[in-house]
Amino acid sequence: MAKKRRASHSTTKVVKKKTTIELHRIAHYTFFVGLLVAIVAGLFRSLLGPEILVTTLVILGFVVGLFNLTAKETMPFLVAAIALMLAGIVNLGLIPGVGLYLRSILSNIVVFVVPGAIIIGLKTIWKLASD
Repeated sequence: MAKKRRASHSTTKVVKKKTTIELHRIAHYTFFVGLLVAIVAGLFRSLLGPEILVTTLVILGFVVGLFNLTAKETMPFLVAAIALMLAGIVNLGLIPGVGLYLRSILSNIVVFVVPGAIIIGLKTIWKLASD
């Protein structure tokens, strides 16, 4: 009987690890899809309506925040998110020719990253409060 329990415990551990890896992989691809959507929508501003674009980017950002980051990636992600939000303040529209596109792309990337930053920030606060 004891051997069966060990085998089932080992199997459960392997299944849990495999599920975690699959979720991490899905979130990894979600990050690239979100980044691609943000860039393409910034270049072709009339391609998607603003409601659809923002909703899509926010949902993708939440997925990335929920499943993608490990503990060691938390701090760099939050610092990068803060840097992007601060960079979004700059009026890139003043750059002739490409300024409007750059501003649009950066705004879309910020909309994509902020939900993930909120989720990661809440996870970090929860972990700090739990310790």
